[in-house]
Amino acid sequence: MAQKPIVVIDPGHGGPDAGAVGTNGILEKEVVLDIAQQCLLLNRSLFQDSLEIYLTRYSDTLVSLGTRTRLAKVLRADVFVSIHCNQAPNKKAQGFEIFLFHGKFDKESNAIASNVAHYLQNKLGMYDRGIKYANFQVLRDTHGHCPSLLLETGFVSNSLEAEFTKRTESRKAIALALLQSLIKTFYHD
Repeated sequence: MAQKPIVVIDPGHGGPDAGAVGTNGILEKEVVLDIAQQCLLLNRSLFQDSLEIYLTRYSDTLVSLGTRTRLAKVLRADVFVSIHCNQAPNKKAQGFEIFLFHGKFDKESNAIASNVAHYLQNKLGMYDRGIKYANFQVLRDTHGHCPSLLLETGFVSNSLEAEFTKRTESRKAIALALLQSLIKTFYHD
């Protein structure tokens, strides 16, 4: 590969938008920012900067959805990954899910999503709720520019998953699984 794959990681929410609030008080905006920052650190320390990673936010700030996706377009990203935590009225809801744009089938986004699902399920033992399709703005705006997916890492409304998500080791493990799946996608497929 001539140049490193460009990866834009979008930690959802930020600033006044906390996102979901866990049963244990953790905030989605903090969890996803930590996972994204772990991706930067692990890419450097374990993978010798195999990926060129940019974040849509590096601190607790609110960035518009349009600005987030514009970054991916300007950088001509090879993939855009938006990271979130899930929440549901049903406190027993659990697992991760990956959303792709609901329009025309996108083979590349689907392949990346399958790799991410494989690593989260088989390496971390997380429950896989499947790949789903939605018309989220970040997916719609990046569609046709680069493969994109929105990852819901788990339900912070589920007390077990909220406790898992609270731990730094868990966030690091999610980041590692994400990086491994991207490296597999770009260097081995």
